[in-house]
Amino acid sequence: MLRVHFTEADLRQVTVAAVPNALLEIALSVRYLRTRPSGVSRRGLRQWHQWMAGSAVPRTGILRDLDPPEGGIFDFFVQPFTPGLHAGLDLAVRTPAQELADEIALLPRPIRDISPLRELADGTDKGRRKLADDTLRYFNSSLAPLWPRLQAAAAADRSLRAETLLRGGVDAMLATLVPGWHWQSPTWHIPSACPLTDLHLDGHGLMLIPSYFTYGPMYGHRPGEPWTLTYPLHVGEQPASTTDALGPLLGRTRAAVLAALRHPATTTETADRVGISLPSASQHTTVLRNAGLITTTRTGTAVLHTLTPLGTALLHNDTAAK
Repeated sequence: MLRVHFTEADLRQVTVAAVPNALLEIALSVRYLRTRPSGVSRRGLRQWHQWMAGSAVPRTGILRDLDPPEGGIFDFFVQPFTPGLHAGLDLAVRTPAQELADEIALLPRPIRDISPLRELADGTDKGRRKLADDTLRYFNSSLAPLWPRLQAAAAADRSLRAETLLRGGVDAMLATLVPGWHWQSPTWHIPSACPLTDLHLDGHGLMLIPSYFTYGPMYGHRPGEPWTLTYPLHVGEQPASTTDALGPLLGRTRAAVLAALRHPATTTETADRVGISLPSASQHTTVLRNAGLITTTRTGTAVLHTLTPLGTALLHNDTAAK
């Protein structure tokens, strides 16, 4: 059991992440492939697991061995305030050598003595490149096909939380976030496989991070930042995805880009959300802008893409027709 204790200041600082964290989802999905937890039974995940069957080991590369035996996720995979894949991976690759060594030391000796893991533990350029290359290869070959579904589920979950917050306040949102998680103000009682743990937020606030692959709470804190808590996002019955329905009209990738912009994003964030290259994202947003489906606003050195009323209506009509 995990008991999360809030102060009044914490309750004023509860936020929900706008999108899932790509690097965290990578790490959790690799664990899912290895353990196939009974608590996660979504139709989309079952289909994905079947599709991955027989090819998971070569696809995961070094990632398969970067799974702590005592549970949890290695710290370098946890970049909670950098949800985009490329930006988060860049932070992970630049983890100080001593921190990498301390993390790898948690693995059993036969595993941590594998050459690529020794290189990573030593903080060599070769080891860091191996981590980056295998992570990108795994995402592109394994998660990219699932990413539009994951993004759509996260957007629907966020809308549900926002509506609950507007109607009932923070109390209602915490009380209904996950079935079985009990809110008795000012304490949140969360079932967990770990021994009884009391987590005092102490005025730092809390950011809730939705996850498609997690099946239990995961929490963490870094100095100067709010606490974070990862929760299993709500996934309703999902008919054909936006990509499936609008694909014949816009093309599957361009439809995915349009759907990803339900929440405004820069070109880099759009590329991360859809799992495509930066030049490809730039090309697709240009076409969508010229078609009047999005607008683009320059903010400093970056540009921010936002749906127009026409783009919003197209996505809305697509959803209503399902």
